[in-house]
Amino acid sequence: MHRNTPKPKGLQIEYATQFKDPTVAAAYRYRPEYPETLFSMLVDLVVGGSRTVLDVGCGTGFVTRPLAPLVNRVDAVDFSMPMLEIARSLPNGDHPNIHWIHGAIEAVELNPPYGLITAGASLHWMEWSVVMPRFRRLLVPGGLVALVGGTSMGDAPWWQELLPIIQAHSTNRDFQPYNTVDELTGRGLFTVLGQAATEPVPIRQSVGDYVESFHARNGLSRDRMPPEMAASFDAAITEILTPYAVKDKLHWQYQGTLVWGKPDPLD
Repeated sequence: MHRNTPKPKGLQIEYATQFKDPTVAAAYRYRPEYPETLFSMLVDLVVGGSRTVLDVGCGTGFVTRPLAPLVNRVDAVDFSMPMLEIARSLPNGDHPNIHWIHGAIEAVELNPPYGLITAGASLHWMEWSVVMPRFRRLLVPGGLVALVGGTSMGDAPWWQELLPIIQAHSTNRDFQPYNTVDELTGRGLFTVLGQAATEPVPIRQSVGDYVESFHARNGLSRDRMPPEMAASFDAAITEILTPYAVKDKLHWQYQGTLVWGKPDPLD
């Protein structure tokens, strides 16, 4: 794979902008947050004397807000103002160690150096050939990029039944399965140095809240789905999930994941 190989079509900017939709930002609170132990793992990855972290594509602060008390400063960047407005209102959103920044990470003004750069799922929307060299310049010598993720739905007993419904209703008609780490390493933009996972933690969530969490995901923004399509999606998903619920609660486990390494230069 060449460094300039086009990204998968389903990751183009036209689909990324859905995360600026108010309904997507509002539904984000129904997605599971990372296990607490993930943040001590992140602190251990901070390099050098700089206790400052850059969290890119921070969304509503799933990484930023729990990490802020553990470091000197978190510069949290997102191009979605609705996401940042909600982030500020959530627990720890007003922590003095957090600097919320609105803008695209490819060009927004920052205050380096950083001892660690964290990136969640939103990294796949960014221009990799721009951001990975920029990350290298923003880091202290030997500084790392940590890719934060989580696994749950792929292991949930109902997941395979949901996939055809998601595929039929998604507004992202270009989506194809991909792996962000493989995409980055294959282009020579990232070298993996390690990986880890937290212990699984139990999640209990109502069927309604679980269904709503899908509207914070790629291709399922309520702002972009016709109302009848959104209603059809919700009804079909609810019908599948209801037999799995105990007193309207779904039970499953969620695990935080980390992949860390160094951004490789293009310049």
